[in-house]
Formats: sequence, C-alpha cells, structure tokens
Amino acid sequence: MDQGLTRLEAVLAIARRGSFRAAALDLGMSTTALSHSIARLEASLGVRLFNRTTRSVSLSDAGRAFVDRIAPAVAEIRGAMEVVQSQRQTPSGVLRINASVQAGREIAPLVLSFLRRYPDMAVDLVTEGRLVDIVAEGFDLGLRPADLVPRDMIALPLGKPQRYAVVASPDWIAAYGLPLTPADLPLKDCLRVRLPNGALFRWPFERAGEAVQIEAQGRLTLDEAAIARMAVQDGAGIGFFIEQDVASDITAGRLVRMLDDWTPPRPGFSLYYPGRRNPTAGFTAFLAMVREAAAQDAWRNYVKI
Repeated sequence: MDQGLTRLEAVLAIARRGSFRAAALDLGMSTTALSHSIARLEASLGVRLFNRTTRSVSLSDAGRAFVDRIAPAVAEIRGAMEVVQSQRQTPSGVLRINASVQAGREIAPLVLSFLRRYPDMAVDLVTEGRLVDIVAEGFDLGLRPADLVPRDMIALPLGKPQRYAVVASPDWIAAYGLPLTPADLPLKDCLRVRLPNGALFRWPFERAGEAVQIEAQGRLTLDEAAIARMAVQDGAGIGFFIEQDVASDITAGRLVRMLDDWTPPRPGFSLYYPGRRNPTAGFTAFLAMVREAAAQDAWRNYVKI
C-alpha cells in the first residue's frame, strides 16, 4: 500500500482506538514505527494531530478536523481497492475477524482450513469480550451468539447450539451438598459474572416452560471465564459457564455439574457482516467455506436422525 495512504490509515486507527499501542497492534506494526510515522506526517503538515501524555492520547483540534475530512476519502479509496481486488481469480490479502473468546475457538479450525486452501490469504482474528462496531473498527466480519448480532447485519449460523453449565468443585460439593433446583443455590457462594458492558449477569434457568433468573451474590466478581474456572476448581464457590469452557473439567472430574435439567440450549454463534457491493475474493471465499461447513453439519445431523 502507498506510504501516504498507510499514514492516513494509521491516523484513523489511533483516533479510533485512542491508543498508539492498540492501533499498532491493529496495523501489524511496532508502536515505535507507528509513532515515527505519525511524527513525520505531523512534521510535513506543520501541525500536531494528537495530544499525547503518558496516560492518554487524544485528537487535537487540527487532528479532529483532519480526521473528519480524510475518513470518507480513505473509505472511498479502500472501497475502490476492494472493487479491483474482487476481480482477482486467486484470493489474497488480509481478512479481519472480531469474535468473543468462545466464538474464536469455534471458528479457529475453519480459519486454519481457509489458510491452507488459500496460501495468499492472511487472517487477523481478534478475540475480546466487548461487542464492537465491526464497521467502525475496520473488521470484515464479526462472530457472536446469534442473539447479540446487530439487526442491520447479514448473519450466517456457525456451529452448534450452546448450553450453559453450572459447576462446583468436588470438595465444595462434599462440604455443602448438591443443589437440586435453582432455589437451592446458596447465592452468597455463587460467583458473580460481569458482562463486557459492565452489567452483572443474571443466571438464567428454564425447565418445562418455567423460567427463573438468579442474581449471584458471591464475594468474587469476574469477567474472564478462565479465571472463574480456576477459582471454582479451587473451591471458591459455584460458577456459571458456557458448557464448552468447562466440558473437559467435568469429564475429568475436576468439576461437578449441577442443575443440568435447568440449563437448556442457548443460541449458537452467527458470523455477521454488513452488506457489501464489491466483496473481495478472499471475503467471498471465506463465506463460501462457512456455508460449506454449515451444510456439512446439517448433513451430519440429518444422518444421525
């Protein structure tokens, strides 16, 4: 890509992320190289685009005006490049995907198959808890539970329906017994889960048409499943997880499942994207693989039936 356009993309990335480090990661370059590139651009323009302190980065007045003017132009140039790239016979370039951690695990085998099939393609898979605007943050695709997909996006189902799992350590069960209904749960021993938007997650249960939501009141509040899993294994209390995060622990006996009949399936994952007039060859090829994988899953389920 032309160096001038690369610098403009860098300005937009820093403005979007509010951090040189985060922008550098998005752009696949070092923070030092990015800082030098912006410094050279500022020197050539004769103005400071960003106000920098040791703790924060913000646009200057000149920088804000600059970003407002170049953002539509860069989007047009990017679109023009995609039009040309869409005419390539062999997919090439970078495909950027944003997913939750669990969704990232779900799509990883498909990504690896895609890279083997198309050696000129690269994939940047970013996993994070927060639900991002994939268009504003420069992603081609998003992957989240179906019920979290924005309504203005095109969505493709991917993978099997998920389930929740309520678990505790064998030592905790030996000490306090096995709850048989949600009403039996000792709320002060239930670990609290903080969602990406900052809200506390209410544990949903359902059986035979009866729906119940439990507000955990444990002393430990976490927003990372791996840490919660470690805490529950250590006997900190009862945890509420997506089944795949603790399936191996249940099988190995490190965790004991409870209230299995109260945890019905939840929506599976959906791959989503905005409508695109001129998708790149790589984007089109990846969607074709997603549809192919979905068709194979449907056929396997049919054969089982």
